[in-house]
Amino acid sequence: MTHLRSKRLPRPGVALAAVAGLVAALGLGATGEARAAEPAPAGMSAPAAARWTDQAHGFASLAGGTTGGAGGKVVTVTDQASLAKYAAAEEPYVIRVAGTVAVEPFGSDIVVASNKTIIGVGDTGEIVHGELHLDPGTHNVIIRNLTIRDSYVEGDWDGKTTDFDAIQMDAVHHVWIDHNRFTHMGDGLLDIRKDSQYVTVSYNEFSNHNKAFGIGWTTNVQTQITIDHNWFTGTKQRNPSADNCAYAHLYNNYISAQVADGDPVWTYGNWSRGRSKMVIENSYYDRVQHPYQADTTAELVERGSILRKTSGRTDEWGAAFDPRDFYDYRLDPAAAVPALVKKFSGPQRQIGVTLDVPGAYPTVQAAVDAVPDGNDVPVTIAVAPGTYREKVFIPAAKPKILLRGTGHDRSDTVIVHDTPAEYGGSTGSATVRIAANDVTARNLTFSNDFDESAVELKGEQALAMKTTGDRIVFEDTAFLGNQDTLMTDSPKLNVISRVYVRDSYIEGDVDFIYGRATTVIERSVIKALSRGSATNNGYITAASTWKDNPYGFLITRSKIVSDAPAGSFHLGRPWHPGGEPNAVAQVLIRDTRLPAAVKSSPWTDMSGFSWKDARFTEYQNYGPGAAVTQDRPQMSDEDARTHTVTAYLKGSDNWAPHARH
Repeated sequence: MTHLRSKRLPRPGVALAAVAGLVAALGLGATGEARAAEPAPAGMSAPAAARWTDQAHGFASLAGGTTGGAGGKVVTVTDQASLAKYAAAEEPYVIRVAGTVAVEPFGSDIVVASNKTIIGVGDTGEIVHGELHLDPGTHNVIIRNLTIRDSYVEGDWDGKTTDFDAIQMDAVHHVWIDHNRFTHMGDGLLDIRKDSQYVTVSYNEFSNHNKAFGIGWTTNVQTQITIDHNWFTGTKQRNPSADNCAYAHLYNNYISAQVADGDPVWTYGNWSRGRSKMVIENSYYDRVQHPYQADTTAELVERGSILRKTSGRTDEWGAAFDPRDFYDYRLDPAAAVPALVKKFSGPQRQIGVTLDVPGAYPTVQAAVDAVPDGNDVPVTIAVAPGTYREKVFIPAAKPKILLRGTGHDRSDTVIVHDTPAEYGGSTGSATVRIAANDVTARNLTFSNDFDESAVELKGEQALAMKTTGDRIVFEDTAFLGNQDTLMTDSPKLNVISRVYVRDSYIEGDVDFIYGRATTVIERSVIKALSRGSATNNGYITAASTWKDNPYGFLITRSKIVSDAPAGSFHLGRPWHPGGEPNAVAQVLIRDTRLPAAVKSSPWTDMSGFSWKDARFTEYQNYGPGAAVTQDRPQMSDEDARTHTVTAYLKGSDNWAPHARH
C-alpha cells in the first residue's frame, strides 16, 4: 500500500497502559475471561468453581506432577491401529479419540507408554471391547473423557475366566484418570496394582459391574492415591478396595444403587485393607451395604459423609493421615455430592484439548504446530501472561483453534514482533497471520512495534495482524501499530471471508484497518494516532471490497478517539490493490462517536480512484467529529435496516458469533 511517513510510535508500555485505561474509562468490553461458576448446590455457602481443569490435582500433582503428552504432537484417532500406534510410541503425544474405536480380538490390550494423554473428543469418544494397559515403569499418563465399555463375558459375573479390565496398570507412577465412564467389562473396571504411585482418579463414572475399582495386589505399602468426585452406581464391590496403600484419600464420592444380591460379605463400598491408611471425607452413600470398612491392621478416618438407607459396617479407627499435609483441595458438602457428581462425572462435551504456553509448549507457534492438520474439533491454545516476541502463523490446514490469553487483562499477554514491509513485504511483516477458518482470539494483545521514526525505509507498513480465513473472531483483543495495523483479507478477490471484532482496541495512523474481508467492528475503541501534522495525519480505513460483495467494513456502536489535531484525520480511502477495478470499497460507520480529529470531508481519493465511486456511508454517528454535509453520504433508514451486524456476518451458513452475547 502507499507509504506515508509516520511521526509517532507509542512506547509499548505506555500504549498498553493506555489500552487498559481507555477500556476502563469507556466501559467497553471485559478485561479478561473467567470461566463461569456453577450455581451453588443446596447447603453450599459459595458458588462452586468450574468442575474441571486441564491440570492434575491430588497425589498426581506431586513430585513433578502429571502432564501426559503435553509438549508433543496432537493426533486424532478413529481406529484401533492408529490408537495402538500412538499410544505405544516412545515420544509424547496428545491422542484424541473420535467416535467409537472397536478393539479386536475381543478383550485385547492397547498398551499405553509413558508421556501420553488419551482424551475423548467431546463426550462421544469410546473404546469398546478392549483395555488400556500400562506396563511396569510407565509414567506420566493422562486418560480423560472416554467411555470404555463392554468386554463382559456373558455368564462370568465374577470375572474368573478373563482379565478384561477397562484400565489396568502395574508398578507405574504419575497417572491421572479423569472424567471417564467405565461400564460392563470382563473383570475389573479399574485396576491399579503393584506399588503404583502418585495417582489421581477423579470425576469418573463406574457402572453396571461387579468388581469396580481395586488398588493394591502387593505386600509393600507405597501407593499414594487421590479418589474424588466419582460415581459408583450399579456396582457390587471394590468401590474401591485399597490394599496396602500408604495413603488413600477419598472425598466427595457418590456410591448409589449398589447391586443387592444378598451377599453378606463381598458386597460393600470402600475397604481399607492390609496396612492401608485411608481418609474418607464428605462422601455420600445411598442404599449401600457395608459403606466403609477396615481390616484390623489398617487405619480409616471418616468425616462429614452422609449415609442413606445403608446397613452393615462403618469402621473407623486409627489416625491415618492429613491430606492437607500433601496438597490443597476444595471439599464440597456431602449433601451436594449426588447432584454434583451426577452432572459432572463421566465424559463432558466441554472438555477438549488445551495446549498450554509456555507450560507445555515454549512458544505460541510451537503450540500451533502441534495441532493436527485437518483439525475437526476445537483446540484451545492457552497463553500465560507475558510478552512473546515471535511471529505466529496459523495455516489453513489448522482450523478451529481458540487462542486465549489467561491473564486478568488483555494487556497481560502480548504477542509482538518488529518486522516492516521492507523485509518480506506487507504479508511478511505481520506479527500474526491467520489463514485457517474458525479461529477465535480472546484476551490478547497483538503488536508490531517496528519503530518507523528511527529509520528511513521505503516499506514501513508493519502489520500486527493479517487474516485470510473465514469465521474469525476477536474478542477483548488489542491491535497495536502504526501503518496497516489490522488487515482482514480473503484468499482472493471474489472469495468472501468474514471477521468479527468485539470489545477490542485498534490503533494506528495510515490505513490501519484495511482489506477485502467482510469485517464487523462492534463495541470497540479505535484510536487514530497523531503523526504531528496539522492537516493530514492519516486514514482509518482502506477497504478493497469485491464489487459483488454488498458487505465490506461495518464499524458500529464503537468509539473513535484521537490525539491528532482537529480536522486532520480521514475516515478512509478506497484501496484498489494493483489497480484492480473490481475492488470497490464498502464502509459503513454507524452509531459511533467520532472525535474532533475527523475531517469535515472525511473520505478521500487513493491512487487515482475517486472516493465517490466507492460505497462510503455513515449513519447516526455523534460526537464532535460527526456532521451531515454534501461530502458525507448518509445511509437511509431503510438501507440501515439491512446493514446490521447480522446481515454482514450471516453468509450462506447463518454464522452469528454476536448472538451469544
